[in-house]
Amino acid sequence: GFTISGGVSISGGVSLTPPGGSPTPSGGGASNFGYTSGGATNPPSSMANTIDKFSFSADSNATDVGDLTAARSIPSGQSSADNGYTSGGLTNNGSFARVDIIDKFPFSSDANATDVGNLTENKRDTAGQSSNSNGYVSGGQNTPSSPILSSIDKFPFSSDANATDVGDLTLARRRCVGQSSDASGYTSGGYDGSSTTNVIDKFPFASDSNATDVGDLSRTAEIAAGQSSSSSGYTSGGEGTGPGGYSGYGNTIDKFSFSSDSNGSDVGDLTQGRSSVVGQSSTASGYTSGGNPGVINVIDKFPFASDGNATDVGDLTQGRSGSAGQQY
Repeated sequence: GFTISGGVSISGGVSLTPPGGSPTPSGGGASNFGYTSGGATNPPSSMANTIDKFSFSADSNATDVGDLTAARSIPSGQSSADNGYTSGGLTNNGSFARVDIIDKFPFSSDANATDVGNLTENKRDTAGQSSNSNGYVSGGQNTPSSPILSSIDKFPFSSDANATDVGDLTLARRRCVGQSSDASGYTSGGYDGSSTTNVIDKFPFASDSNATDVGDLSRTAEIAAGQSSSSSGYTSGGEGTGPGGYSGYGNTIDKFSFSSDSNGSDVGDLTQGRSSVVGQSSTASGYTSGGNPGVINVIDKFPFASDGNATDVGDLTQGRSGSAGQQY
């Protein structure tokens, strides 16, 4: 299948304001804009390099503000205080190829991305997380015939550099989704090579080490979207299995606590069931954009302050699935 790795996207971040004046990415989302980068416009053959931007302060459609260095789908997204990152993914320049590219684009102006480093190997279907200092890429797969990965890659925000392998997930998986608190990265759901999982892994930002299994989602889910408030992680949409068997395109919004290791709970629904979606986080709301079926352009928003359903608040510039998400 031609699908997203969970979204990618971190959200996380306390809403501190560093000297540059922009909010930090970890634990609590961002204040200004959400971004949707790359993706497939006609899976599996046609891929986009588009970087879309949409406002957090008003419900509105996205605008095209730049291009990635290469059109690709199923990468993961990371966010520093000043830049968005799009890592890995799958290209189609005559043949499908996994890539190790780390692209960076600025938040201060609308501009194209630049290639600023490489992951430890070519990989797709990964999850993305962000601390205040580093971007993380967890799980994924190198080639169709290679084992599914458990590795956690880390790259610095302070300088353009390659990633290093700093630990392992408890379960090798792809099509997983990432969330970020102030202190930790989370990798939830995914596909382990034989079945869809509900495992929530946590790894620390303060030291390079392996992840621990800290809970389960309310359902199994792969190719979902990830969001983070200051206190909770969210997994929305995706595909998986439930008490009645295969659930197809899911609309569930799952929530789990950052303050204690615990299971997720179902707290609301997206406006429609979909997979291959990507997540963004403001300080007040989670966003779920794009996805399948039919390669849609919908931007959904759900509140962090109370458990509730999402509303349709705008459209991407084009229908896309398997994108990466960032926020500023």
